[in-house]
Amino acid sequence: MFPVELRGTRARTLMWAHEHEVEQAALRQLRNIAELEWVHGVRVMPDVHLGKGATVGSVIAMREAVAPAAVGVDIGCGMEAVRTSLTAAELPDSLRALRSRIEAAVPVGFAAHDDPVNVTRLQGEITGRRATTATLRAGWDRFWAAFADLDSGVHSRESKAHKQMGTLGGGNHFVEVCLDTDDHVWILLHSGSRNIGKELAERHMAAARKLPHNQDLPDRDLAVFLSGTPEMEAYRRDLTWAQEYAARNRAVMLALVCKAVRDEFAGLPVTFEEPISCHHNYVAEEIIDGVPMLVTRKGAVRAGAGELALIPGSMGTRSYVVRGKGNADSFCSASHGAGRRMSRNAAKRQFTVADLAAQTQGVESRKDAGVIDEIPAAYKDIDEVIAAQQDLVEVVATLRQVLCVKG
Repeated sequence: MFPVELRGTRARTLMWAHEHEVEQAALRQLRNIAELEWVHGVRVMPDVHLGKGATVGSVIAMREAVAPAAVGVDIGCGMEAVRTSLTAAELPDSLRALRSRIEAAVPVGFAAHDDPVNVTRLQGEITGRRATTATLRAGWDRFWAAFADLDSGVHSRESKAHKQMGTLGGGNHFVEVCLDTDDHVWILLHSGSRNIGKELAERHMAAARKLPHNQDLPDRDLAVFLSGTPEMEAYRRDLTWAQEYAARNRAVMLALVCKAVRDEFAGLPVTFEEPISCHHNYVAEEIIDGVPMLVTRKGAVRAGAGELALIPGSMGTRSYVVRGKGNADSFCSASHGAGRRMSRNAAKRQFTVADLAAQTQGVESRKDAGVIDEIPAAYKDIDEVIAAQQDLVEVVATLRQVLCVKG
């Protein structure tokens, strides 16, 4: 059944969604992307929907060029998950106290830590994890020393960047406690590079729009940097740093949540397995059709053969741990989630707090007007999204939320 080819594109565009199921604005956006002379090919995931500049759920292979909008403003946004030794039988009837403890440990929305997280103290507080807390501080000083090399316009944001390390943010970012089909407890979280990634992205997108070779594009938001130019070098430098910030942010946050879980279940010997981590807004150098390419994934994960990835649903539905099949037709990619089926404003107009409470029944979470735009009905059916990519991934674990922290 899939993939299907999008009609009317210069660069070959394969979709794991039917054309009639995709909003017209997103289809126009995909055709604009495929029109760029540097684009070798576009791959479209089943969670596809309209994005800023470039489409969410798109994978773009470019020859010696990259479009900052094809990465997005939340550089390095992604997922992290860990299976715990806890089981459903060990959870209390109410998870409100655990949610409060997690919310106290991890600032949400625009909030930040009062002081930067002391990762030296944090590492070692969690036992049974081989590669996160034990290595949390690895490269820490080298990473922060590189801040001075970033775009000079963000240098005044260093203190804020330190304090936002290990914070959630808002929108579709979350921390969840889930159960798999064997009733083992998992921790699952979604976040990115916070304000510093956004500021770096916006500065480079603005710079790209001013370059002479971008003046006649079908969409100026698709402005590109070209290899061998100082503008590309500056973007790749800042992008690489922001992607590392996002990964470190998730690692610190996961350690904070694991500590909160251990503190809540102090009478039990709680341990944590090896975490699974993946970006879904990023750039990578990969071989596509035998040729080195710059590949951007915006709202898509890498699904190389045997590689683990995470595909969440919404705050009232299932999420999935998957293993990639290395499908070359998709540029070894898969979806990053369920994908929105309506805008945030549309969701706020259509649904009520009562609707939210009904659709998140059984999940310990906020049920107020501030998160109506994250109501499950605003998202596509995650099971249909997973079914559409059976040739891209295999399901390793199915998770259902019992607790969700939103910004």
